[in-house]
Amino acid sequence: MRQSKRKRVTSPAAGNDEHGGDAVAEQGAKKAVRTRKKVTVPPRSADVQKEEYHCWLMKSEPESRMEKGMDMKFGIEDLKSQPNQTACWDGVRNYQARNFMRSMKNGQKAFFYHSNCKEPGIAGIIKIVKEAYTDHTQFDPKNPHYDSSSKNDNPKWSMVDVQFIRMLKRYISLAELKKLHQKHKTTDGPLRNLALFTRARLSVQPLTQDEFEYILSLEEEKNTEEESEDDA
Repeated sequence: MRQSKRKRVTSPAAGNDEHGGDAVAEQGAKKAVRTRKKVTVPPRSADVQKEEYHCWLMKSEPESRMEKGMDMKFGIEDLKSQPNQTACWDGVRNYQARNFMRSMKNGQKAFFYHSNCKEPGIAGIIKIVKEAYTDHTQFDPKNPHYDSSSKNDNPKWSMVDVQFIRMLKRYISLAELKKLHQKHKTTDGPLRNLALFTRARLSVQPLTQDEFEYILSLEEEKNTEEESEDDA
């Protein structure tokens, strides 16, 4: 900041110098008080700090779709049929989704979401049983997820291992969740910022604890869309 130079002022009369000098000093002191306000910077609150997630939604395709001669189908029933009901979650090729996977911790839960099918929605619950490690499919030229720009000494893509926990008591469809999301945006409900709609393109999405628990509670309730059809 630039500082102004103080000019020395000599009063023509001693009396005037005494009282005039005091007045100038007093005005200067008042000005200093006005301009030198103490600013207290509040500590960073939790909502502006980097948010840590402990729950997730992970999308996979339950219906057959061939790509480069490989069937991309992997629904929750396929996971259940794996040894120890456990499989690697490979093929994620979005940096933000990859970063979410890299932040996952063992034991964290996720919803298994069926995507790219006749009725998308949440089928069941899985958990993380192995934290992020190198996704081998990025190096396989025959794999649809092959990435020629990824190098063995500096791999771009990671995956985690997940294990089946249980099916939901009822299938919670995308249509039902969308209806609740739209409602909660106006009522400040727990699904107002649901990543399924705010980050729709991501195959791996974070959930807050409130979002996870609210969605889980829906399995105990009758589908609101079915209720409206019954009323009709």
